Formats: sequence, structure tokens, C-alpha cells
Amino acid sequence: MFEKVVLVTRKTRLEELIERFNTRAQAKFYIEHAGGDFSTYAEEHEAYQRSLESVRRSIEVGLKIQVIERAFLPTYFFTPGDVIVTLGQDGLVANTAKYVKGQPILAVNPDATRFDGILLPIKTSVLRRILEQTLVSKVHFRHVTMAEAKLRDGQRLLAFNDLFIGVRSHISARYRLTYNGKTEAHSSCGIIVSTGAGSSGWLSSIFNETMGIVSFLKGKPVKPVQMTWEDESLLFVVREPFVSRQSSAGIVAGRVKPVSPLSIESQMPTAGVIFSDGVEADSLDFNSGAIATIGIAPERANLVVGES
Repeated sequence: MFEKVVLVTRKTRLEELIERFNTRAQAKFYIEHAGGDFSTYAEEHEAYQRSLESVRRSIEVGLKIQVIERAFLPTYFFTPGDVIVTLGQDGLVANTAKYVKGQPILAVNPDATRFDGILLPIKTSVLRRILEQTLVSKVHFRHVTMAEAKLRDGQRLLAFNDLFIGVRSHISARYRLTYNGKTEAHSSCGIIVSTGAGSSGWLSSIFNETMGIVSFLKGKPVKPVQMTWEDESLLFVVREPFVSRQSSAGIVAGRVKPVSPLSIESQMPTAGVIFSDGVEADSLDFNSGAIATIGIAPERANLVVGES
């Protein structure tokens, strides 16, 4: 049934610093000269490398092995015979899931002392056993709902956590939004559309801000909307809508369901964009005249959460 284990890794912060400053010594000088603690970067890197070595040994189960770094995900072709292992923070699961066509994903927490790992149910110590059980279909899955953005020219983008619709620079975005039979012209900092899996991420920060403002105004406490990973709906929120003679703020949040998709018509001459899961490099251009339909994707991300 399975032919290959694909291990998806990501660069540590130390590796990214070395890319920026050419050498470890120069990176260390820059961080310490700015008053930072370089040891935190070094310790995090060493912990990741230890986990990587453990994972490499654990996935040697008689199948082919392919290791790819996160930056190459948009161009990598996954096949039905792949079983995927991710080693990184929660964001790496999101980055990977939208390119995987339903194959099982085993998300490994590389450092449980540093990362909460809401989407990382597997420890390095049990990876081999969970992988072997996956190969014989003796594991439990969470079938995670994903979002999709579709343009009328056929282009399509999936999201595991969330979609952003707006301007690349995050300055004022102009568009017409249609939801539940109503249409409004908006000028805002963009729109966030969250899945259940993503509701503890970017969306939660918007609720935190809202609760803080309501508290400051001594209003009734606001509770975040509760969503499960399998929830058959999405939640959209308009960021900082501006009211003027040409823009309104009557539609600022709502649930997107199969019977109530969200339609957005761009009025941005340039720099309009739709990207997912925080990856701006893999995006759809969304300039004047383009119309995007936001809804629930037919695909599901199949995240392995334990043995059956």
C-alpha cells in the first residue's frame, strides 16, 4: 500500500541566521551585540538535530525514504504511496497538509519542552511504532477540515489553518464582499478565514484583541467561537474595517458553510493576494476584476493521532 516515507523538515532559527550572516560566528556577534541571548538559538538547534537523528532512525522500516525541506513543498509531488512525517512546529503541519492528497500525516514534536504542539501528537520515542501501525492501518485519525479559495479562471488554493485575503503589504485592501445574500464594499486590513484547526492560531489573536477592547470599554465579556478540527464550517473575520462614503462595516464576521460560501471581488489594482497558512510565497494574485469563492475544500487532512 505504501512505498515511501517522506520526511518534511524545516530550518532552525540558527540555520536561518547563518544564511543571513554567512557564518555562525557572525550570527552570534550580531545577536549578542543587539543584547540578545545566542545560547537560546544554539540550544534550540541542537535539540532539533537530536530529534532529527532519532526520527531518521525511526523511519527506517523497509520503505524508500525522501527528506525534503519546507521551502520545497510547493514544488514537490506527493504520490498515493507516500506516508508523510513532519518534524517541526505546528505550522509545518499546516504547510504540508495542503499539498498532501489525503495520505496519512504523522506530526512529530521535535522539542516538547519548547513547543506546545497542538497539532503534534507524536513523540520521537514512539514514532517507529506508530509508523509501523500506520502501514497496516491500525491507527486513529483526525480528518481535519480544510478551506479553499477558488478563482473564476480555475486557480485554487487550499488552507489547513487559515486564508488571508488582502494586500501583500497588509495596508488597506479594497473589495466587495458578498455573504448570505448581502453585498458590501469594504476598505480593511484584509480578511482572515479560519478552519477549526486554525481557530487556535491567527483567529484567536483577533478574539484576544476584541476581548481586550470590550474589557476596556467595560462591555459584556466576549467568548471565542469554539470549533473542532472536523467542523464542517469556516469562520471569517474582517480585520479593522474602515467606514467611509465608499466603504461599510456591516458584515465583519460570519460562518462559511457549504450552503453559505463567501464571495469576494477584488478592487485592488495591484498587490492583491490570497495566501494560506502564513506562506506568502505560494499565493494567488487577487487584483481588480478577480472574484474568489471561499468555501470548504472537498479534501481532508488525515492526521494520525495514535494507535487503534
